Amino acid sequence: MMKSVGVNDQSGVAEARRAATDLAQRVGFTETDKGRLALVATELSTNLVKHGSGGEILVGTYEDNEGQGIEILALDKGAGMSNVAACLEDGYSSAGTAGRGLGAVIRQSHYVDIGSWPGVGTAVLARVAPGTPPSIKPPTVPTWGGVSIAKAGEDACGDAWSVSNAGNVRTLLVVDGLGHGPEASDAAVEAVRLFHRYNGHTVATLIDYIHGGLRATRGAAVSIARFDPATKNINFSGIGNVAGVIITAGETKRMVSMAGTAGFNTRKIRAFDYPFAQGLIILHSDGLASSWTVDRYPNLAALHPSLIAAILYRDFTRVRDDATVLVAKW
Repeated sequence: MMKSVGVNDQSGVAEARRAATDLAQRVGFTETDKGRLALVATELSTNLVKHGSGGEILVGTYEDNEGQGIEILALDKGAGMSNVAACLEDGYSSAGTAGRGLGAVIRQSHYVDIGSWPGVGTAVLARVAPGTPPSIKPPTVPTWGGVSIAKAGEDACGDAWSVSNAGNVRTLLVVDGLGHGPEASDAAVEAVRLFHRYNGHTVATLIDYIHGGLRATRGAAVSIARFDPATKNINFSGIGNVAGVIITAGETKRMVSMAGTAGFNTRKIRAFDYPFAQGLIILHSDGLASSWTVDRYPNLAALHPSLIAAILYRDFTRVRDDATVLVAKW
């Protein structure tokens, strides 16, 4: 689960910084690493006030094939940037200020990515890992990332996501526990545990095991997608309203889920095959409106998957629900 902080003034900046440093303390960051993270959180949230007319900061941990650490996402629906490259240069500013905020973020982070479009807004991803960031950022090949945010007012998120790898085969899971709060979270956590315990099975069998294992919980909607590059095929199975979407060559295809609730009732469990060679696979809970499109984001697929997930969350979240978006790219 990620911590969400609304930032509209200096009190929001302070809260975003506190959320970042509290998480750094919990995961064992050194004082030096904690200081770098605090600077990144401060600069990004200050930029929201200066340039984006306010926005939202998401703070959470990450662990993938690039490493592990803490990531901060800054989201706004402001004017956007027509020249992202220029905005990354120290001294440039669209608000008449020194313009060094993003430069400082880049220097103190291990990885930074930005998505911005005029009239749509800006989203910035900064990842801070233990140790001093390299002065020259090594090339990265991000392959998955996600955001998971609890309904406003809830301390526990009823959604969860996970990824499992076996050789070149990658399996994705998103689960949405029925309702909200701690009991929904318990169902989601159990689904993730079962996902990893039985991941060696076919997708249909795996989701059947999860269905059976959730009988002692309040139940959940669950979707699983597995991609094998050797066969250029996605095998997908879903129970309930966790959506699966493929975006490739500019086309969007929505995959088929079965009606029901894992742990309670469903029709005969089936998995479906979809041809796929490259592009995006997106799984999301019903905290995201089902009518979303990517039409107004040119070159969206070039961004880091965590950033893509955050942009979809920013623009299409239903607010009154937990929301989770998982993006994988090839």
